[in-house]
Order: sequence, then C-alpha cells, then structure tokens
Amino acid sequence: MPPISGKSLNEMGWQLADGQRNFFSQYRGNVLILDFYATWCLPCRHSIPRLVELQHRFKDQGLRVIGLNVGGPDDWPKVADFARELKIQYTLAIPDNELTSFLLSDTQQIPQTFLFDRNGQLAKRFIGFTDADSQLIEDVVKAEVEKS
Repeated sequence: MPPISGKSLNEMGWQLADGQRNFFSQYRGNVLILDFYATWCLPCRHSIPRLVELQHRFKDQGLRVIGLNVGGPDDWPKVADFARELKIQYTLAIPDNELTSFLLSDTQQIPQTFLFDRNGQLAKRFIGFTDADSQLIEDVVKAEVEKS
C-alpha cells in the first residue's frame, strides 16, 4: 500500500459526526482498530458486536476502535439508528477518500478490519468476517495490548 499523493498514513484521517477531524497519528500509543463498514452490510452486522465487546474489555489497556462508514452518502444518515441498534459505543466516522483509497486499494469488500499496534504498524488485516475471524481478532488484540 504505497502512500497516496505523498501523504503518509499518519496524515490521513476521518471526520466525526460533529465535523471534527481525527488523524491516524493521534492514536499512536494505542492499539487501534479501523473497521470499514456500511449499515446495509450483513457481515458487518455480525462483526460489529464483536468489536463492541473487544472495545469494552480492552479499552483500559489502550484499545481504540474506530468504525469508518463507507456505505456512501445515503448511508451516513442511517448510522445513528444503526449504532443504537447494535449498541455501538466506540467512535463512528467517515474516512477521508485518501484513507479509503490507501487501505482498500486492492479490494473494496467490507467489512475490512485493520488492527494496528501501539507504534502505528499494521499487525493484522481481516477482509470479510466469519465466526472463525472472531477468535482470531480477539487473539491479535490480546497479543497487542499485552505488549505494553
């Protein structure tokens, strides 16, 4: 995944519902999950409860989960109801086009879950979601939070 237009991943980010922008670099020192999803995506509806659980269990150990909606402009208005339905308590945002192009350059399939270590290095990428992925994601999270 080469940098797009000379920018590094650290300079890329997402916009929150209140208009505030966050950048990847702001999460250095945390174990970070970036989860690309859409409200209409059935596998996303299966993976998100697992991410909610992991955020709850490991937040005190530095895990941060960011849900990045890539469902298109008609999907974002549905996010508030979607978050209530699935009891999502982690940050939900819209990724910058550069971030989406950079991380999803080889496939647009969702969900895609990127797990970064405390130094901002990619520890594991999951494309799609199956029941087997649930335990794999937990194992990688555990390994990364225990490194602190």
